[in-house]
Amino acid sequence: MKFSMNLLRTGRNEIPIFFACDNGFVKYMMVTMRSIIAHANKKKTYIFHVLHMDITAENQLLIKTMETENCKVVFDDVSERMSKFSKKLSVRDYYTATTYYRLLIANMFPEYDKVVYIDSDTVVLKDIAELYEYELDNNYIGAVRDQIVMEQEVFGDYAEKVLGISRAAYFNAGVVLINCELFRKKNMLKQFIDLLNTYSFVVAQDQDYLNMLCKEHVRWLDGRWNVQISTPVAWPEDQFCIIHYNLAVKPWHYKDCRYGNHFWDYAILSPKYKEIVEEMENYSPTRKQQDILSGDNLLHLAMGEIHNEHNYFNTYGDADSPSIYRTNVLNKIRVLEKEGRFDVDCEDDPPGRELKPWEIDYLKHSIKQRTMARYAFRIARWFVGAMIAKHQLIIKDYVGLENYKNLRSGAIITCNHFHPMDSFAMHITYEKAKQRRKRKLFRVIKEGNYTTFPGFFGFLMRNCNTLPLSSNKETMRKFIFATDQILQKGHFILVYPEQSLWWNYRKPKPLKKGAFTIAARNHVPVLPCFITMEDSAYTDSEGFPVQEYTVHIAPPIYPDPNKKLGENVEMMMHENELAWKNIYEKTYGIPLVYTCDEKDA
Repeated sequence: MKFSMNLLRTGRNEIPIFFACDNGFVKYMMVTMRSIIAHANKKKTYIFHVLHMDITAENQLLIKTMETENCKVVFDDVSERMSKFSKKLSVRDYYTATTYYRLLIANMFPEYDKVVYIDSDTVVLKDIAELYEYELDNNYIGAVRDQIVMEQEVFGDYAEKVLGISRAAYFNAGVVLINCELFRKKNMLKQFIDLLNTYSFVVAQDQDYLNMLCKEHVRWLDGRWNVQISTPVAWPEDQFCIIHYNLAVKPWHYKDCRYGNHFWDYAILSPKYKEIVEEMENYSPTRKQQDILSGDNLLHLAMGEIHNEHNYFNTYGDADSPSIYRTNVLNKIRVLEKEGRFDVDCEDDPPGRELKPWEIDYLKHSIKQRTMARYAFRIARWFVGAMIAKHQLIIKDYVGLENYKNLRSGAIITCNHFHPMDSFAMHITYEKAKQRRKRKLFRVIKEGNYTTFPGFFGFLMRNCNTLPLSSNKETMRKFIFATDQILQKGHFILVYPEQSLWWNYRKPKPLKKGAFTIAARNHVPVLPCFITMEDSAYTDSEGFPVQEYTVHIAPPIYPDPNKKLGENVEMMMHENELAWKNIYEKTYGIPLVYTCDEKDA
């Protein structure tokens, strides 16, 4: 790949590359080293500095066997320096104190003006010298944006509401260029210790501290130098420069880890290959369950910090102004309504990948899948319970619940889509209405929500009776077969026929035909549900009033046996629109009018 020459400084022959590692992670660091060596320019010298406190002499000697004529390894014990503040460091799950070592580099190595720091859960697919040659100018650090923070609402809220950093300006610290000259000049190590004494960041830990210290002084690097597998990827695989196996899913534990084949290409060349294979073979279901829980824990920590009245930004920053991001979403909604573009989402979903037919068993035939579903529903109920207790989800009333209870067949449940959590309100409604426990509620979701969401919400998306759509024709054939089977067995399917999410938008939006086609084809009714809202006395994490929901359930709409399929689809869709319109106008006491109609008046 080529970069614009104004980004590069050529002629540097020595490339200092820093790792932070403990004895248990050595075998994976060796894979990263092997991948760097494979792409090294023979005309340059690469110095691998390993910051550590406990790597054994035996392992040091084994790592040294990987040296080549122009790739050398140096071990730097940081025990004495870390002892000065290690007791204050926050660690949890798969994190260790090694993650903080990078903060010592500038002071420990005054001979370097700039260095590369790289995590050991990476593989490098290009010459790392090209990364080193980026100019930093007056920026403290060179980095790639953290995609999880940009794409997942909770973590974006955390960055903005706890750290006071825009979600689009928060970087991932797994691969960075450090401007050592400025780190020393600005006394960044002292600033870190001062900040450490002020507040303990427990979510992304040292990464949060680095983002705070380097705020507004970041040189944004080409994203291909830190391709984070836990999020959708924007580039073709052959353009990747560094693959970062971030968060808990590692290729040495999971055979289906995204882009794990690249890891094994270099693992087989490393001295610890047999140990890595044994690790894969012996990684137990219990450990994998712990990985899922660590993702949940990360989410809960972020949510806890957002709602902690004593969080850093509430204590030291200005937390009174509403979220800039959410304000922009509301402005976008106003523009789209005026333009009449109701089927456009106002919040950008992460780009998804195609769901292949062999990746999904819609009907959950296996015991493992049914077990995971039961576990997913348990933790979802706990999560919803916590939201209700904290007044983050408020359901004021249910109107027309008898219409749900009286259903004697399977049905398509329709609902307006105005919040990522509105399906929780619909599930609570289903549980209040159901008469026979064997009748289940399934939910149609977008392809990308199933294939690309990591962590807590990704786990729920894949296991809580969801029916993902797909851009793959064969997968869609499986989807259609599954929906037919589900409805014929008397179960319910929740569909959002507006096919767009507009945050806290109170009006019904025009409907698409898909939900009504499924109902008409299976000769089952559509049950129109519409949620109305009013401001509560509580404020959410973004400075807006939490909405109190009233769930309205209209009488079911049955297909006419004397009509053709297309005629029933049109009739049922029209009746659903009228039901929603009547609920809206009766509840809010105003006629349903759209701003796009005003220009035609």
